[in-house]
Amino acid sequence: MSALQLKQPELSAQAYKKIREFIYKEAGIDLGVSKQMLVSSRLNKRLRYHELDSFDQYANLLINNNGIERQMAIDLLTTNETYFFRESEHFTTLKKVVLEHHPNERVFRLWSAASSSGEEAYSIAMVLDDFFGDRGRWEIFGSDINSVVIEKAKKALYQCLRIDAIPPDFLKKYCLKGAGEYEGFLLIDKKLQNKTSFSEINLTKPLPEVGLFDVIFLRNILIYFDTITKEKIIRSLISKLRPKGLLFIGHSESLKSMDLPLDLIGPTTYQKK
Repeated sequence: MSALQLKQPELSAQAYKKIREFIYKEAGIDLGVSKQMLVSSRLNKRLRYHELDSFDQYANLLINNNGIERQMAIDLLTTNETYFFRESEHFTTLKKVVLEHHPNERVFRLWSAASSSGEEAYSIAMVLDDFFGDRGRWEIFGSDINSVVIEKAKKALYQCLRIDAIPPDFLKKYCLKGAGEYEGFLLIDKKLQNKTSFSEINLTKPLPEVGLFDVIFLRNILIYFDTITKEKIIRSLISKLRPKGLLFIGHSESLKSMDLPLDLIGPTTYQKK
């Protein structure tokens, strides 16, 4: 194969504009004007798959395709950076402010609304099982727009990388070390899997009927949205919070400029009025 054949097509300004408009419309994500290289590298494989010569052809395919290709592009363009017990202060707040005051007669429900591949949801599951034990009922719902990471979350199988933040007693109690072909992996205990479910949800669209939650985690995703989209998502999620329910956002995020029915009660921790 010649070097010319191996050369990656250039992403034209027109094609990039169309792809930016597509991902904003579908996922509410504003790529900005400087992510051409990222978009080009992530979508180039789709050009090869469809045997296309240019990103302009792919952009037109994307806009006119209502099926699998649109989801493929969303999966490739959405960032999924996560690990176990990220921003650990929130887990302490969850226990002290919420769990210790939760009425035992009601099922405790928590939504990990940008769950990525599930590390956040299973970190919370460890905290809930450790706190409630056999005396309480709880459930976790995890969601993400990316269908690939949702399938990974459902498998609950992770490489033994970046797990240092898992408390040693939790690691021993809830994580099964792989052997043979699964060496270098860990599996989350089935007991936690049975109380944790995952679904593909686009937070910028009308939410499905998921019930009410005592706590919603929406961390490290708001930075990808403009102010209008950010407020739309937050208001939508507030409607799924019980009165006095808590909303956690990422430490690099803020809701300061928004007039919302929330009180700031701790670092990036809000309570529904």
